[in-house]
Amino acid sequence: MLYRKKVILGFIIIFLLLTIFPCNSTATGVSARAAILIEQESGRILYEKEAHTKMRIASITKIMTAILAIESGKMDEMVTVSERAVQAEGSAVYLQKGEKIKLEDLVYGLMLRSGNDAAVAIAEHVGGSLEGFVVLMNQKAQEIGMTNTEFANPHGLDDHENHFSTAYDMAILTQYAMKNETYQKISGTETHKAPNPNEKWEREWENKNKLLTGLYKYTTGGKTGYTVKAKRTLVSTASKDGFNTIVVTLNDPDDWQDHMNLHDYAFNNYELVNLKKQGTLNKIDNEFYKNRVFIDRNVQYPLTTDEQEKVKISLSLLTPSKAWEDLKNVPNIVGQMSVKLDEKEIAKLPIYFDNGKVEKPKDTFWQLFKNLFLATVGVNKDG
Repeated sequence: MLYRKKVILGFIIIFLLLTIFPCNSTATGVSARAAILIEQESGRILYEKEAHTKMRIASITKIMTAILAIESGKMDEMVTVSERAVQAEGSAVYLQKGEKIKLEDLVYGLMLRSGNDAAVAIAEHVGGSLEGFVVLMNQKAQEIGMTNTEFANPHGLDDHENHFSTAYDMAILTQYAMKNETYQKISGTETHKAPNPNEKWEREWENKNKLLTGLYKYTTGGKTGYTVKAKRTLVSTASKDGFNTIVVTLNDPDDWQDHMNLHDYAFNNYELVNLKKQGTLNKIDNEFYKNRVFIDRNVQYPLTTDEQEKVKISLSLLTPSKAWEDLKNVPNIVGQMSVKLDEKEIAKLPIYFDNGKVEKPKDTFWQLFKNLFLATVGVNKDG
């Protein structure tokens, strides 16, 4: 009887341990105060925890500093390092006052070694002053939809109360930055060498991102961060079989493990499904449009196995006009494709007429289309 009780107690203990410390890759048990996991291309949120809570972000701030430097078109210019840059506190690449260094090398030092001196030098060169650069940072944040973010410096140090963001905002910043090939390359670089002004040997910087330097084989880049007030912050990107993911954690004592678990959760539970291929649309009922309308990109979206059966695709097309007998009069954009999952629209894109050109619709297109729309032809699940 006693033996039986011990066995039962043993099973209970094992069950509790597995519940608290799951051995498989799931999105539960994330130790971060705030976290988010998104698929990179679509931006679909696959997991979130306090993702819109405003918090200190430490050095992941430097993702914004890096992308602004890259987009400035000044990467080949030489930067003269100021005394203000040299005096920046915290992590550094040990720049020297008055030295001249290429902006590109500074961005590598910023991203790989989290150099606060590099951040100030970049800000002063690109923005004209540190304060001017901060204005650019906040303008870019507004432009890409970071609605709960305010930047006060280019490095993330705790010297301003009004310097904060959210896990979600940092995810969409990373999504934006990862569209830039130069950013992708720098963020995913393990080591970089840069000239040393007063020595015979070169500076050699190794990336602080342990996920990238051997801990997680699917890692493609990211940025580490830490301050006393913000605690550990981390952004990481990963890719497996063409499925690209972004994870952001704020105030996370176990960030390396959390990031690996979250990326694995995406890879194990979702598939990046190509819902509609780029090119000519088939199964069009209207004779005028048959073999003449197309979409200019693939429609891809991360879905679970169950969700794949719930996707519906519908087409809306303008009613052909008599004037269109001359094909030169046919508008470039003649309709829209809507993709829905459980009645929620997950993608919307223009349908082009095959008139030999493809022009991206202006911001006002969808309103214009709505106003001009007379009737629809064909509502197809598989357009």
